[in-house]
Amino acid sequence: MHVFQDAPIYHRLVAERGDVPARVRDAAESIRRELESIMRTGQPPGAARPNLFTPAPQVRQNSALPPGSLPQ
Repeated sequence: MHVFQDAPIYHRLVAERGDVPARVRDAAESIRRELESIMRTGQPPGAARPNLFTPAPQVRQNSALPPGSLPQ
């Protein structure tokens, strides 16, 4: 139990602003779980892994020329 929970002003602030300490604890726990997953797998949760078998898109060398034109 937290010391401030016994103070009347704490209850008033929670009623006015919401339980900010609880929201911060929840956010910190969520971040901790995500970082734990990243440290374990090297990828954030839900991250798409690159498909190593998909060829890379071709890059046009002379993109300033219209298609089918050859440089002279």
